[in-house]
Amino acid sequence: MINSKKMKHSIPRKILLIGASTGGPGQIEKIIKELSILNDSAIVIAQHMTSGFMSSFSKQLQTYSENTISVAQNNEYLQVGKIYTCCGDIKLEKDNQGIFFIKKELLHMTDFNPDINKVFNSFVNISENIEIFCVILTGIGRDGVDACQALSLKGHYTLTESENSAIVDGMPSRARAEVKDIHIMDIENITKKIKEFCL
Repeated sequence: MINSKKMKHSIPRKILLIGASTGGPGQIEKIIKELSILNDSAIVIAQHMTSGFMSSFSKQLQTYSENTISVAQNNEYLQVGKIYTCCGDIKLEKDNQGIFFIKKELLHMTDFNPDINKVFNSFVNISENIEIFCVILTGIGRDGVDACQALSLKGHYTLTESENSAIVDGMPSRARAEVKDIHIMDIENITKKIKEFCL
């Protein structure tokens, strides 16, 4: 467990948030494969997945990336140049040292793992002086939509998949319908936009 409370941690200038459910791993792999070294940004991925598979998913993503990819741990600070996958009951908070993860085990098997809304909503009130880019990818339901809307209303860039691009057009269709000023692209153009953001 990482808990360096006495250290000052540099807060990334740009943070990319990716939320996905059914069909997401393949879409996320396409994005990760195209990314260069992250110089002033960090990425937080909230992909619905059984806890036991999250570590292997992160290791698989690492084979495609020059950036460090790991499962976020309790009390771990968000670092520039890193990509984090989220698992369990998890959110982020900010103190005078930086932004850090608070992680607990899920109490109910029916809960989202992770809850995309909870992860993304963490940034609504701590995003001052940070450029947030929020992406909703393929998936069943509408998890992440409320937080995406809240970030959009704060002036942050929000993006979701087109109907033809999404493997399961549940979360993207709700995001397209409910999120103010959301942008809509296929996965190839989403990947290009993310590359531009992370430069």
